[in-house]
Amino acid sequence: MSNWERGFGRPVFQEPIFIEPHLPAAALAFVRSRRILALGVDFIIVSLLSFALWLALAVLTFGLSLLILPPLFPLVAFFYNGLTISGYRMATPGMAAMDLEVRLTNGASVPFLNAAVHAILFYVSALFPVVFLVSLVSPNKRCLHDMLAGVIVTRRFR
Repeated sequence: MSNWERGFGRPVFQEPIFIEPHLPAAALAFVRSRRILALGVDFIIVSLLSFALWLALAVLTFGLSLLILPPLFPLVAFFYNGLTISGYRMATPGMAAMDLEVRLTNGASVPFLNAAVHAILFYVSALFPVVFLVSLVSPNKRCLHDMLAGVIVTRRFR
């Protein structure tokens, strides 16, 4: 088989993102309600980090940066989610407090780019709240932004 047929070292048939992984019921128990609580904790943390960054930039530039500062919340949230979910705990601090973790659908840890895209897709989904109803019909309680990013949120087992 040539390199072209094998996909240059990658398997030719890769796993589609909409295949639902089979998980035990205990791994998904109360995941939706825990995710909502984790979102509240993470929102507070990102808000505090954004305000601290805004204040530091305002002080360092003697207030001149206030005229040209872009919205800091989306920027901070992008890196907050990307760095924490792709980290060793595989969860944001809010998710870790609620015993949740984020993995790829094949069980591997999430790379930074997937985690950051997952955050962007979540904030876009927040503009259309009806989209969150997908988790009610998904067998593994995955939201649409989870499916598009190729991740799944489960309970953490120690």
